[in-house]
Amino acid sequence: MDYTLPSEIQEMKQATREFVDTSLIPLEPGLDKTGEIPTQALKQLRELGYYGVTIPEEWGGMGLGQLAYCTILEELGRAHVAYNNELVIANGLGSHGLVAHGNAAQKDRYLPRIARGEIITAFALSEPQAGSDAANIQTTGTKVAGGWKLNGSKLYITNAVNADLFTVIASTDRAKKARGGITAFLVERTNPGFQVAQILETMGSKPHNHGELVFNDCFVADEMVLGTVGDGFKVAMETLDEGRLHVAASACGVAQRLLEMSVEWSKNRVAFGQPIAVNQGIQWMLSDSATELYASQQMLYNACWRYDQGEKVSKQCAMTKLFATEMVGRVADRAVQMHGGMGYMRELPIERMYRDVRVMRIYEGTSEVQRIVIARELLKGNLK
Repeated sequence: MDYTLPSEIQEMKQATREFVDTSLIPLEPGLDKTGEIPTQALKQLRELGYYGVTIPEEWGGMGLGQLAYCTILEELGRAHVAYNNELVIANGLGSHGLVAHGNAAQKDRYLPRIARGEIITAFALSEPQAGSDAANIQTTGTKVAGGWKLNGSKLYITNAVNADLFTVIASTDRAKKARGGITAFLVERTNPGFQVAQILETMGSKPHNHGELVFNDCFVADEMVLGTVGDGFKVAMETLDEGRLHVAASACGVAQRLLEMSVEWSKNRVAFGQPIAVNQGIQWMLSDSATELYASQQMLYNACWRYDQGEKVSKQCAMTKLFATEMVGRVADRAVQMHGGMGYMRELPIERMYRDVRVMRIYEGTSEVQRIVIARELLKGNLK
């Protein structure tokens, strides 16, 4: 068994690390103050192709698999969370449905522009009464001449503020629910009857980019149905499998940077006449963080590799997301503790990262939902 990452993936991972260290991390103080990603950083991300990492080459992307992409996300995760929020949607939630289920016209119309970073995407599934319970969505799609009319609302939608294209999951047959009664639609921001009702403030760092979407007889043409009418639940669940790997990769990246900062701090912070690194309590916190990060990375790489081989890995995606996001919360907490008073100050990015990682245990399915998914697979006999 060879666990070595292929050389081309190692090269991309290293190139991304260097880009993060030299071009993205130095911009963090300004980003925190303005709440906006600097124009120069967005320009570089577009020029380097980061918006189209997973989009097939036929439509202007790199066409990379999940293993390659998640190693890149790991390194991007070491930078401000705003970058991964921007790129994860473009390469996952906002484009997976198009890549996997879109027709030729839809792909030609949108994928090249997504890959170039010209249009921003969003994935609209969660609702006020249907977050984890995705089969219970209340937003409806009613058939009319030439298309559909959407009515309802979506909540906690990332990129709601600036997205140009939304993948919207709606109920088209309440009796059937998830078994053929849910459909995915492509909705442009300019569609009549669509609006962003409010921008939601969070405990995370700026930019705040979550919002509520409202559909009031929003007309969507037949040509904007994504995939087959009634197959929307399948589209959503496939998208979430990928998304869970992406969240896990981001969690590993954040944990890696926190560990790097904690090691450096412990060697240079002097207390009672000696570096705090000599204290067993500090050493154990560093060791526990490194061990849990290592375990998360191995789970991530294995799940990604199996995904790329075409295996059904819903259980592994859930396990990886569960473990990695719980892990990064503990690593962030230890980092604050090891840095003491400075860990609590906004002078360092640690307090921001501590707040930012909390949502990782909520979106793309809460930790509790991941446990339900895992148990369901086990009870079906999927024990490997």
